[in-house]
Amino acid sequence: MPPTVLTDFAACGFATLPGLYTPTEVAAILACIEAAPAAGPSFRRSQDVFAIRNLLGEVPGLWPLLDTPALRTLLAELFPRGCHLTKAIYFDKPAGSNWLVAWHQDLMINVRERAEQPGYGPWTAKASWVAVQPPAAVLENTVTVRLHLDDCDATNGALRVVPGSHRLGVVPAETIAGHTAAAEVCAVPAGGAMLMRPLLLHASHRSTSPRPRRVVHLEFSAEVLPAGLAWREHLALIKTEVA
Repeated sequence: MPPTVLTDFAACGFATLPGLYTPTEVAAILACIEAAPAAGPSFRRSQDVFAIRNLLGEVPGLWPLLDTPALRTLLAELFPRGCHLTKAIYFDKPAGSNWLVAWHQDLMINVRERAEQPGYGPWTAKASWVAVQPPAAVLENTVTVRLHLDDCDATNGALRVVPGSHRLGVVPAETIAGHTAAAEVCAVPAGGAMLMRPLLLHASHRSTSPRPRRVVHLEFSAEVLPAGLAWREHLALIKTEVA
């Protein structure tokens, strides 16, 4: 990864890495997702969005396609002592979608079951999902890799972000609007990745383009949760070093 990307990521809380996946790799990823049965509680479909939560559990054949040497190299630079995958989601924002996402931070993690621990809360539960807001230190040691399967810009739902906002800690919802004046659009080409910290303030507009915006959202962490708590989608990456 170019040194400037690491520098930007540290300073701004996000960075763009074009060409993480080749066109052939992107095509294989899309074919694998499109072949999956789109039914069950982890699938959400409407005219404005198609999403798959617990992506690797629902589409197990996807991880071998995502787990490329390029991704391993990236993770080795971000987490020199190793990491694990904690969440995977697929988002498809169809052409002309009216779906928008208001300004927010990604504050919740998915766990297998509720277990009270100091600093963990509030909790939410829906169907088979249990989520909790962890201490800020857990979020600060997490990196989201958003793999873009289509060219993405302001017209088809590219994320708007507030550079440096990941350093603000958890921002009260009622004060978020006061931090968004310096927002910018993070355009990403197909096959590229957007790296971001969960505490980065981000949002996205409705789509005004005939192009879709399909994204694989992967969260990685080096954090070990306290006794009684376990990541719901934990996938150990035993070795991130490049031989």
